[in-house]
Amino acid sequence: MAIEHRVAIEKEELYGTWKLVSYTRQAGDGETTTPYGKTPRGILNYGRDGRMFAMIVKDERPKIANPSEPTDHELAGLFDTMAAYGGTFTVAGDKVTHHVDISWNATWTGTDQVRTVRLEGGKLFITSVQPDFVFALLWEKVKGTAPRSWGR
Repeated sequence: MAIEHRVAIEKEELYGTWKLVSYTRQAGDGETTTPYGKTPRGILNYGRDGRMFAMIVKDERPKIANPSEPTDHELAGLFDTMAAYGGTFTVAGDKVTHHVDISWNATWTGTDQVRTVRLEGGKLFITSVQPDFVFALLWEKVKGTAPRSWGR
């Protein structure tokens, strides 16, 4: 059975919730790393109302010893092991643009994050080209209600 490869996608094909399967970062010299670990967790949602959100966390995150008095080091560790943002989205051809309204990293708030997307058999491949790296994310569509232990 041949898998159909299309350049353009329809906005409706993105609707729903996606679970992160893998996240890699490739440097200009070709070195590939997994900045969120070998088994990162993440949720990506595209709504029919044109809004989206994404949250990604490293597979092993630090725990705060005393949640009522976290240290600067503990807070930095949490910040460095996650990414999260939300806003609206538009689709044109093989590109989805996330128009960021809110973000864990304030420098992204108010920006447009352009991603190249490809759909294959219930899987969503997203590529983000940045000045020094290319990020590749693989997501799979969540069907029904995710179990409580989802992502563990």
